[in-house]
Amino acid sequence: MDKIKNFLSAHSYFYLMLLFIPIQIWFQILEHNLVPQYITQTALDSRIPFIKEFVVPYLIWFIFVPYGVLFVGFYSRKDFLKLFTFLCGGMTAANILFMIFPNVQHLRPAIHSGDPFSLLVNMIYTLDTPTNVCPSVHVINSIAVNAALQHSETFSKKRFGKAISGALTILICLSTVFIKQHSALDVAAGFAVSALFYIPLYGPFAQKLENFAESKSVFQKHRAGGSERNPRRERCEK
Repeated sequence: MDKIKNFLSAHSYFYLMLLFIPIQIWFQILEHNLVPQYITQTALDSRIPFIKEFVVPYLIWFIFVPYGVLFVGFYSRKDFLKLFTFLCGGMTAANILFMIFPNVQHLRPAIHSGDPFSLLVNMIYTLDTPTNVCPSVHVINSIAVNAALQHSETFSKKRFGKAISGALTILICLSTVFIKQHSALDVAAGFAVSALFYIPLYGPFAQKLENFAESKSVFQKHRAGGSERNPRRERCEK
């Protein structure tokens, strides 16, 4: 217990994750009260096959996102705050879009097989409705976590870490359409929302601005250190 208290004391920014609770409550309220008015499936979705085995990467999302948040937060406050902004902002944007464009998709097939993959897909269908699917939060959160890990100095030291993170993100995004949990439009909208946060947080201009701020901070510290040494130098000269 003391270790947990000491950890939270040193990483107090983890308390920000409590803000995910009202965002999830907001989503649940929308789920139970919004009447869908827009259907998201397109002609492309009829060409995309149902592949039940893709339920595995879809479920890995529930491990991948918490892992990314905890890993980044453990090693870097700055990286954690960027990821938190991406996740919190992305889910808030999704909820707002659900309110403006309450949507639904009718892509789910009837599954009668009793194999493990089919049972898992049916479980997802039972627990999660096909409403409020555009944009895909699965896509937004996967891209957010991958972006944070790709830009983490500590994670970059892990062998094959970046490649595995990137591959998982691609598989998770694909899984949403292959198990018919989302339409292609839902995924595209998820990418669009992600871009709104990725560009200001991790884009070239953001990196240049961050490097400038760090160099300015170092310069100011250097000047402050120099001003502290001057009186000593003056005393020596006297």
